[in-house]
Amino acid sequence: MQNKFNRITWAVAIAAAAFASQANAGGYQINEQSVSGQGYGHAGRSSNVNDATIVFGNPAGMSFLDRAQLTAGGTYLNVNSRIRNAEATRDFGAGPVPIEGTSEGDMVPGTLIPFAFYAHPVNEQLAFGFGVYAPFGSKTEYEDSFVGRNLGNYTELRVISAQPTVSYRFNDQWSIGAGITYNRVDGELRRQVANPFSPNNTDADIDARIEGDDDAWGYNLGVIFQPVPETTFGLTYRSKVSYTLTGDYRATDPSGLVDTFAPERLNRDAQLDLTTPETINFSITQQMSDRLKLMAGASWVRWSRFDEIRVIDPNDADGPPITFEQQDYSNAWAYAVGGEYQLNPQLALRAGVTLDFTPTSDQYRSARIPSDDRRIFSIGAGWTPTDNLTLDFAYSYLTERSTRVDQERGDSVFVPGVGLVEGVTSTYSADYKNEAHGFGAQLTYRF
Repeated sequence: MQNKFNRITWAVAIAAAAFASQANAGGYQINEQSVSGQGYGHAGRSSNVNDATIVFGNPAGMSFLDRAQLTAGGTYLNVNSRIRNAEATRDFGAGPVPIEGTSEGDMVPGTLIPFAFYAHPVNEQLAFGFGVYAPFGSKTEYEDSFVGRNLGNYTELRVISAQPTVSYRFNDQWSIGAGITYNRVDGELRRQVANPFSPNNTDADIDARIEGDDDAWGYNLGVIFQPVPETTFGLTYRSKVSYTLTGDYRATDPSGLVDTFAPERLNRDAQLDLTTPETINFSITQQMSDRLKLMAGASWVRWSRFDEIRVIDPNDADGPPITFEQQDYSNAWAYAVGGEYQLNPQLALRAGVTLDFTPTSDQYRSARIPSDDRRIFSIGAGWTPTDNLTLDFAYSYLTERSTRVDQERGDSVFVPGVGLVEGVTSTYSADYKNEAHGFGAQLTYRF
């Protein structure tokens, strides 16, 4: 199979995973960097200083901590998906042929998302911190007999970030913070492609797989304003991060013939430039009484940066693009409200609600990321048996609006001894209903 198909498969799928994969403000951006914050729906992400997870929430908040502390934990995500009315076809030019297959759903495996943060106030004004966490990630793994396998049956994207951070508190009211992030991304994509020698025989489909990786730098900025001790405003900015992914490609039919013909066509390079968009989070925390604290927040993501997928051959950068895919993403918002009640000196109870709007359009939604608008309901608790130790627990229920995937794509396939076969068209349509459960636990130790 010709490397042009390699690059199209890899580019379209990885880009869809990376960009639609933002779980906050639509898609699958990972929001699980604080279990204490999860309990109140992350409503006070930029303004509520609970523990060392503020290194991620707002670096300016570190200087409001009274002593050094280490926070580590994780959230286990269990996603359930129901697929109905699934249909697929493919067409080699003689008319569409229906594809037989299954649509079992539940294609997102259970996943544990860990994190760890350390914050160290040097004095009343200066503080340093460090964090390791996963800001992005997604995985969809359909069954082998999935009816939409020609459009994608496996997608995995993982991003790990390391963030050194510093903050400075000018006075009782103002504090600023900044951090840089080193980000490492890797992904694996698979899909089945109709074999031009046996276009109507699904048992002869070609198994196409791509693995790619890259690393890049970003930064974040934060400010906290506390006009009175009971009221705290927080604002955090996270920069865009630009990646240039390259990947290895393998494609084999059941007999292994594809890899044995024209191997030089399988080793050419493809280049895809990805830019994850900048985000802004604003929140307010209000201490209503000695026991009750209320929070509200809003996040904005500049998803309009992702308007198209353009893949080039780096050895022919001035030539026409290998593939061009319109995406039509729009900027998206997420809103949250929540509260915390200090039942007694040892136990704090939390609850929150989040509305999370998708940037995707109905026209370009894919089987890899079949996501839509979300509502998230959260509860949590913090237990402090001693002054040095706090254990936090949280549970979140996420429900998405029912949505539809209606996909069509064309491929060019290289046939050994024949050449490039154009116009292989695959379609897939189905109705999706997604929900998820998140179970979080973390430990904070103060030195």
